[in-house]
Amino acid sequence: MTNPLFYAKIILFGEYGMIEDSQGLVVPYSFYKGTLKFSDLSSEFELKSNKHLQKYSDFLAALDLSDDFKLDINRFKNDIESGLFFDSNIPQGYGVGSSGALVAAIFERYAIRKLDPEQISKDNLKKLKSVFGEMESYFHGKSSGMDPLICYMNLPILIENKENLDRVSIPEGEEGKGAIFLIDSGITGETGPMIQIFFEKMKTEGFRKTLKEEFIRYNNACIDSFLKKDMNPFFRNLKKLSYWAYEHFRPMIPESIFNIWKKGLDSNAYYLKLCGSGGGGYILGFTKDYAKAEKMLEGFQKEVIYRF
Repeated sequence: MTNPLFYAKIILFGEYGMIEDSQGLVVPYSFYKGTLKFSDLSSEFELKSNKHLQKYSDFLAALDLSDDFKLDINRFKNDIESGLFFDSNIPQGYGVGSSGALVAAIFERYAIRKLDPEQISKDNLKKLKSVFGEMESYFHGKSSGMDPLICYMNLPILIENKENLDRVSIPEGEEGKGAIFLIDSGITGETGPMIQIFFEKMKTEGFRKTLKEEFIRYNNACIDSFLKKDMNPFFRNLKKLSYWAYEHFRPMIPESIFNIWKKGLDSNAYYLKLCGSGGGGYILGFTKDYAKAEKMLEGFQKEVIYRF
């Protein structure tokens, strides 16, 4: 039996804004992946993962999932006793969905009613997202369910608003000068504290107003022009979005990144934005000329995820 692989995910657009009904665009990222496997648990990594699964299985056993999405918890627990672990190279605390891939892998293997990701209706997609949100709340306290959904579907998803989401096609990448890339901030981030900061900020009327009137407008315009491959308005709105985040998301921007974020805005050579909740992990970069941006970002570890 081959073990299906579950890829990491990247929120290209919509971090934090999706909480307030902005659009979101989330894509799978196959560089990082995870899969459920059996072993004799002789390595520390495998043993630790197996123990985590034991605790997680108790949490799942107490969840009251609807009949369509119920899990075979007994089989899951038996497999854990037989040496099940999650073999993954997805970095934790980097905003690329390490817990999402685990949730997707468990659902795929232990759901009593099997689903075909290719055939899921738009309505069931919504229900599945909600189920995944309940399953992933173990890791983050509160979860939208979006990360596991992307990992499970392994397709780009456009979040239209809180109620609606659908599969979407990303324009074909090509070997042009432009690129979307990841920068490693060198530290791990924790989602919980960052979301806490965001909700504190949401208590002030000025922040709520600028989020709704500016951030969401620039964010949605970026998604629209990116999907149409209309790069001039895309970069125009991206600069506004990056500047807005520089002004309003400062606590979420790792210190190591702060100066290069400003350098990008001042030079127009590249623009940066948060990848996930921030605080550490990866930062997303966008540039029309990757060779130039790469030179300016010397000393930082970078990974290209899309060329245009």
